[in-house]
Amino acid sequence: MKKNFDENMIVKKGVTRPGIKYYGINEHPFEIYGVIKAQEGHVRMPREVAKNVSAGIAQDYANTAGGRVRFVTDSPYVAVSAELSSIYQFSSMSIMGTCGIDVYVDGEFGGIVRPDVTNPDTHITDIVNMRERGEHIVEVNFPLYTGVKELFIGVDEGAAIKPAPKYTYDKPIVFYGSSITNGACASRPGLSYPARISRMLDTNYINLGFGGLCKAEQAMTDYIAGLDMSIFVLDYDYNAPDADYLEKTHENAYLTVRERNPDLPIVMISCPRADLRGAWGKRLEIIRRTYDNAIAKGDKNVYMINGSEFFREIGYDYAADGVHPTDLGFDLMAKGIAPILQGILKK
Repeated sequence: MKKNFDENMIVKKGVTRPGIKYYGINEHPFEIYGVIKAQEGHVRMPREVAKNVSAGIAQDYANTAGGRVRFVTDSPYVAVSAELSSIYQFSSMSIMGTCGIDVYVDGEFGGIVRPDVTNPDTHITDIVNMRERGEHIVEVNFPLYTGVKELFIGVDEGAAIKPAPKYTYDKPIVFYGSSITNGACASRPGLSYPARISRMLDTNYINLGFGGLCKAEQAMTDYIAGLDMSIFVLDYDYNAPDADYLEKTHENAYLTVRERNPDLPIVMISCPRADLRGAWGKRLEIIRRTYDNAIAKGDKNVYMINGSEFFREIGYDYAADGVHPTDLGFDLMAKGIAPILQGILKK
C-alpha cells in the first residue's frame, strides 16, 4: 500500500495524554439531545415504537443522526472515546459521515473523530485541540448512519466542566424525512441540513430521517404527533414509492399531527431535487393540495416550501450521486429552509 505522508490523513489509535480525565456523557453536567438512552445504547425513538412502524425502522432506529452532547469547559483540548454499534459504509458517502463524530467549539468546527477506513474498528478515539484559551461551548455530534453504545469525553484533569447554556429555542424542531434528512451524503454529521439549521438558529432538533424508510405509516405519524416540539417539518416525499402512495398518506400525516397539536407550526417540503419534471411535478401538486386544503379550513400555522428551489442556481451539481446532497447541497437546503423556521420561531 502507498505510504501516506500527510499526517492529517492518518487516523490515530489509542490516543493518550498526561493528565486527561474521562467522563461518561450520562453524568452531570453533560446534556444529551436528539437521542434517548436505552439498553442497546443511544436511540432516536423507543424500540417498541420502531417495531410497530416497519422492519426497516426497527433495524435503523438506533442510528444516531441528530444526537448531540453539549457542555462547557476551559480545557485546552477535548478528547472523544466512543464504542460504535457497527461500521457502516456505502459507496456514495465517506466513513467520516456514516461513522464519524465531529466536535464543534463555540459553533465552529473543531475536529473529527472517525474510524480508519483501511482497518475500521468500532472503538474510535481522538483529541481535538482548542484554537484559543478560555471557556468554550462544546457540541459533539453523533454519527449519522451507525449507533453509539458508549461515549466518553476527556478533558484536562485541572479543567472546569459545566452545563452548556440552553438553546435559544430549546423545544425541538422535529424533522421527518428521507435519507437526505438523515444526512446522506454529508461528509460529517454536523453538515447535514438539520444540524446546520440548528447552529444557524440556535435551536434544538430531533432528526427522524431514515434512508428509504419514511413512508408516513400511521404508527410513525401517531408517534410524532405525541412529541413535544416547536415545529414539525414534513419532508418524506422522496421516500413515498410513487405519487399514488404520497396522495394516500401525505394529507393523513398532516391531519394526524394537527389533530393532537392544533397550534403547532407545520412545514411541508416537497422533494429536494434540481427539477420536478414528470412524476415529481405531480408529487409537488399533491403536497400543495394538502397545504391548500389546510389553508381553506382556516389553518394559520401551516407552511410550504418547494424543494426544487434550493438548487435553482447550480442544478444537479448539488448531488453526490444524482440524489443525495453534497455539503454544498446541504448548505443550500439549510439556507432555503432556515429563514422560514426563523420567522416561525420569532413569533
